[in-house]
Amino acid sequence: MIIMRIVIATLCALFAALTWGAEPANVTVTQVGSAEQIPATLLTPEGAGPFPAVVMAHDCSGLGPRSSGAPMRWARELVAQGYMVIVPDSFSTRGFPDGVCTAATTNRQRVNGHVRAHDAYGALAFLRARPDVIGTRVAVMGGSHGGWTTLAAMHAPLQSTQPTQPLQTRDALAQAKREPFAAAVALYPSCAPRYGAWSTSKPGTFGPVTDYAGVYQALAPLLILTGEKDDWTPAEPCRDLAQRSRAAGYPVDIKIYPGAHHAFDSNAPVRYVAQRNNANSPTGAGATTGGDAAAWADAREQIAAFLARHLKSAVP
Repeated sequence: MIIMRIVIATLCALFAALTWGAEPANVTVTQVGSAEQIPATLLTPEGAGPFPAVVMAHDCSGLGPRSSGAPMRWARELVAQGYMVIVPDSFSTRGFPDGVCTAATTNRQRVNGHVRAHDAYGALAFLRARPDVIGTRVAVMGGSHGGWTTLAAMHAPLQSTQPTQPLQTRDALAQAKREPFAAAVALYPSCAPRYGAWSTSKPGTFGPVTDYAGVYQALAPLLILTGEKDDWTPAEPCRDLAQRSRAAGYPVDIKIYPGAHHAFDSNAPVRYVAQRNNANSPTGAGATTGGDAAAWADAREQIAAFLARHLKSAVP
């Protein structure tokens, strides 16, 4: 069964490479809450549309020469399934052309997942302004640092202490979240940061999560896919986040792949790199990544079904 699924996944990838649509276009989107222009790549499927769409948030390696390649692999696969995909580049114009996987801790906070959520909503506004996009059928998706961005984009804003300002009306991102993404997929995200009413705690700056509090209040259906052996963004905080959210009535699903590491959606060999920034390590550095063919094949199936259910069902 596993061999068959791997073969199917490989054939799907080959098909996607041949049929993913028009040549990518270079565009710019305006970050929500500022006038900052973010470069992005727009991929359009074949046909006249209008299309459902996906905002793809890249991982910590960015989109430059050291990119993992995962964002564009997923983008082309989704375009072949009939989605328009936009991939904002949150790093290159902000001084991180080689990504932030090993960048100095103080510097990389300028492009953390919460900052990048503003980029994602800028891309959403860009897509909604296009006549060939179904504005109510746009999802956000990302892996690792992009998964962090996805979770930051999909939680409800904290309630204001002022009854007349329930969504912090002076907060541009909170305003954008009044009309949120229709769905979200987070691949091996960091579930340790604070996301609205959800928070965790650690004994110090680095190390494993020791406690959980609150509930992640998802604005729309959210799917989390992660690996059991992930030592960069561990699965356990995500398991707790999902369980608490579902118990409170929020549409959060999770699947944890046995034996899989961080970045399981690749053909790369499993390897440990000591220079990688890792807040979940006792030392703050060092993380393992590597592909898992069975997990990658299943993730393709899970994501295709999830997005079809939430972006294509009853599409006018």
